[in-house]
Amino acid sequence: MIVPWQEIPAATLDNLIEEFVTRDGTDYGEREIATATKVEQVLAQLKRGDAAVVFDDATETVSIFTREQLREAGL
Repeated sequence: MIVPWQEIPAATLDNLIEEFVTRDGTDYGEREIATATKVEQVLAQLKRGDAAVVFDDATETVSIFTREQLREAGL
């Protein structure tokens, strides 16, 4: 289920995005990018509609999906 990011309290959204960008295995290329910059980039993607917050009922987890991932998941 897609959760409108605008309805998530700001502090919770910040924590969610920060957790997302600092997950093990997240690769942003050869150049290191500051966590704050990554958070800003993901928030910009949410605002543009290029990403969305998704709640999975089965696992009761929340994640961020790109538009392409949403299409692949049929959301």
